[in-house]
Formats: sequence, C-alpha cells, structure tokens
Amino acid sequence: MAPTQTQSRTTTDTARALLDARYGADEAPAGVLLTETIAGLLNHRSVRAFSARPLPEGVIETLAAAAQSAPSSSNLQVFSVVAVEKPETKARLAEIAGGQKHVAEAPLVLVWLADLARLEEIGRRAGAPTDALAFLETLFVGLIDAALAAQNALVALESLGLGGVFIGALRNRPEEAAQLLGLPPNVLAVFGLCVGYPDPDRPAQVKPRLSQRLVVHRERYDASLPQDALDAYESALKAFQEDQNMPVVGWAGTALNRVRGAQSLSGRDRMRAALTALGFGLR
Repeated sequence: MAPTQTQSRTTTDTARALLDARYGADEAPAGVLLTETIAGLLNHRSVRAFSARPLPEGVIETLAAAAQSAPSSSNLQVFSVVAVEKPETKARLAEIAGGQKHVAEAPLVLVWLADLARLEEIGRRAGAPTDALAFLETLFVGLIDAALAAQNALVALESLGLGGVFIGALRNRPEEAAQLLGLPPNVLAVFGLCVGYPDPDRPAQVKPRLSQRLVVHRERYDASLPQDALDAYESALKAFQEDQNMPVVGWAGTALNRVRGAQSLSGRDRMRAALTALGFGLR
C-alpha cells in the first residue's frame, strides 16, 4: 500500500528533524532515505549518565549475538569481548581510563579486544604455523573486527532502549588493562563500551557532525575543504555545547589540540612499546 500524503509529510518532517540535529539546519543533506533503522542511527547520542534500572536478563548474550553478526575479514573472527559487571573491576577500568566516572557507574562495561591469541592456540594444537599473526596487517584485522562488532552491539542496545558510550581511553594504559582482565599475549583491549538505561534526569543530546561536503567524496578525493562548511560546523557544535552547558570551544581548535604532539595522546604515544610488551609482532 502506498503511503498517504500525511504519512509522507510525517516521514519528511521526521527526517528533517533528525538531520537538522545531526548536521545543523544549514548543512542537513536533502534526499536522505528514512527507515526505522536509519532513524535510530541518526538519533544516536553518547550516553554517559545511567539510571539505577537493572539490565534485562539476556542482554549480554543478545549484544554478543549482534556483535558476532558483523562482517569479519576472511571470517577470521579475531576479536573477543569481556563483559564487566563487578563494581571493583569497573572502578579500576575507570581509573585506567583517566577517571571517567561513567565507566564505574554503568551497570555493564563491554571491553572489546583484538584477539590473536585464539588462532595462535588453535595453530599450536594443530601443529600448524601461525607466522602471519606477527604482521601488522593481522592486528589491523583484529582492530577492525572489534570495531565492527562493537558498533553492531551499540545499534542493538539502542534498539532495546539502552544507551552507551565508547571508551577509547582504555588504551591510555594497555598493559594495566590487560593485567586487570587477565588477557594473554597477543590480545589488546581496544576500547570499552558502557551500557545502561539512560538517566532521564541527565539526558544526552545528538552531537552535530561535520558536513557531508567535508566527508563525502565522489569518484576522487576533493581536497578543497570549503571554509564555509567548516564555519557552519563550528557554529553548530558551539550551539550544542552551549545547550549542554559544556565549555563553548568549537571543533577545530579542540581537534588540533588533540593532535598537536605526543603529549596530547594521554600516554598512547607509547603504543608501539605497549604492543611489543603485550606480545604483538609489528612486522
């Protein structure tokens, strides 16, 4: 049955509201197709304030099933996940992550791993060589597998009315994270994912993203970097920051500060040494 004019108008209005929130009204793209899944993706927001409401039974198994349904290069499946619920472990993870209190407060923290140890052990049992595990490419596969799996889990948890936020700061002190979680050599904690019901008294909002004019390239890369699109994003993000009672600092200055040098990486400038200590080859 074809949609009615009223239904079409409602869908258009919904899409416009979602896209205005994501890009700012001046840069919201036209012609975006809208489904329930796409609407959920456009409405994503990072949740750092959780209610005391307990998680439903089966949530870990559900999120793991969604995660394992993500693509995996050559079906190697070189990722794993550690589900952390004990307060003392979450508190320690929060400390490793630079004191992010939502890591301790969330009912569940999923730590996503690039896991080359499983294939190494399977090779040992089979008496088969696994020399390719020592190459950087295989670690890339593990990192990508973990990211794809975790994003699937995030989409799934949001569809259940839950909220989440990724925690990259677990890489600040990767050896300590590995020791805390009992990780064997050739396994890296790539990032965490806090999971819980959003606290209605501390709502999160949709954070604007860069204009598609700065991100989407057709056929060949366009390095022109239109200044008006950058200026529009600065305005949209500053409006978001002001609405959220955050420091109104915009994007470009903050991003440049984050990449200014080794001192801005919060300890992650020594990642190569950490990977060596965790047993990874870097050939």
